[in-house]
Amino acid sequence: MMGLGKRRLLRARRGSTWLVGAAVLLLAAGAVGGYFAANRLLPQKVAYTRGPAAPLAEHPAPQAPPELQATLERIAAGYREPVGLAVSDVTTGWTAQVSGDQTFPQQSVSKLWVALAVMQAVDQRRLSLDQTVVMHDEDRSVFNQPLASRIRGPNGLSITLADLLRHALIESDNAANDMLIREVGGPGVVTQNIADKHLKGLAVGGTERDVQTRTAGLEWKPEYGRTWIFKQARALLPDDVRDQALANYLANPPDGATPLGIVTALSELKRGELLSRASTDFMLGLMEEARTGQMRLRAGMAPGWTLAHKTGTGPDWRGASVGINDVGLMTAPDGHTYAVAVMVRQTSQPPSARHRLMAGVARAVESYWALAGQRARTQTAANRPATGPQAAPAAAPVANGL
Repeated sequence: MMGLGKRRLLRARRGSTWLVGAAVLLLAAGAVGGYFAANRLLPQKVAYTRGPAAPLAEHPAPQAPPELQATLERIAAGYREPVGLAVSDVTTGWTAQVSGDQTFPQQSVSKLWVALAVMQAVDQRRLSLDQTVVMHDEDRSVFNQPLASRIRGPNGLSITLADLLRHALIESDNAANDMLIREVGGPGVVTQNIADKHLKGLAVGGTERDVQTRTAGLEWKPEYGRTWIFKQARALLPDDVRDQALANYLANPPDGATPLGIVTALSELKRGELLSRASTDFMLGLMEEARTGQMRLRAGMAPGWTLAHKTGTGPDWRGASVGINDVGLMTAPDGHTYAVAVMVRQTSQPPSARHRLMAGVARAVESYWALAGQRARTQTAANRPATGPQAAPAAAPVANGL
């Protein structure tokens, strides 16, 4: 028979087990109730492609690496003309810059923000990449427009939005860019998209044909879609008219942007904060295929690095060029990415000097990456605990009994 003490102990154990079980059930019920209550209070869905519902809390970015900052300052001073430089670490958020908050004419760099607005419309299902549009003679633009040669006859050229984006970002085709602006709803829609995404220091200003004709001192006419007619009309303008038009453009460029604004937007694009993942990958893939500016940033990059970028090149007048730019995302062999912007407002330097400027910035980024990697490896080695065999302490003498 079981003794009294054992029976009491057994009842105590059964009682404590029951209490524990009841507590677990109460906790589970509370958790389930809290889950459903929370979901009733928070039914909204996260939608990165529509931008944050309210401004995000800003946190101070880390200080820029002093050695990279010093290198950029030395490169800018060596060019002997005003330039804007910015380099941002996409992961940590620091930014080194020279005149990064000043506004520079973008020229074809602004095609990035047109593409961003189009991809936003795709994410919202207002547009589709495989939808077809038709380009006619009146859809021609000015200067670089390879697509214009394919517009023939009354039927025009049928082309998908995806192919328009390819021509705009890979070949910097002005006619493709202007068609995209029309399809997305006009320059105002592009500008509103920039504002909706809380991007600062960026502008578009209009179609390429409108911006370029005003910069030359002309007003757009359909016949200017034949570039030789446009250039002929421009050549007939008095010099003072062209001088004033260009001065107005440089004083307040309608397509102006700051280097800081550009690297911030590119960093957010790379992190997937502006578009859906599929749209982000599509846009960055086109930027990686860009054929323009082979002697700019790309010329300073070592094997193993990749570049997703967009160039800008403005008109020449009185021995100077306007809006000579290259901006993009440089990705190191280990996957670390830096957003880079090199912008020149107006320059009389020869093309070789412009190329050295941009390639020099790319090499500065690579040198910093190598230095940062070496420091990280050294720090890791210093913090690693010793793992090798340790010498055993000497044994005390033991009497052998002899």
